Amino acid sequence: MLGQSGRKRSNAEEKYRQFVSWGIGKETLWREVKGQSIPGEDDFVEGLISPIKKHRDVPEIHTSHRQVNRPAFEKIFTEKIIANKRKRGTKIVDAVQTHGYTQQQTAAHLNMHYSTISSLVRGKA
Repeated sequence: MLGQSGRKRSNAEEKYRQFVSWGIGKETLWREVKGQSIPGEDDFVEGLISPIKKHRDVPEIHTSHRQVNRPAFEKIFTEKIIANKRKRGTKIVDAVQTHGYTQQQTAAHLNMHYSTISSLVRGKA
């Protein structure tokens, strides 16, 4: 981190202190994180997604980084989808199998029991 703040250690340390003090007490950075990994505006994040997609099946890259371009739950589960049991079930399977959300994450978002999600994913619901 310091290496990106400047070549001279004292200048880099000062810039880092400024960076930390700027962020103290602010939550906005974490609310604006896209794909659970990248802070920034939508255009910036979209510009990074194409190179990331090329490497999404590389096992050496952590799963959370490979899935950075997956849609948020709010985009997968619109009010219309949630209201329709069959469409909701299809989207649940899609969220888990295609987008890599865990059954527990999906259950928590939908306020459902994880065993219900598990049954849907296994095709028994």
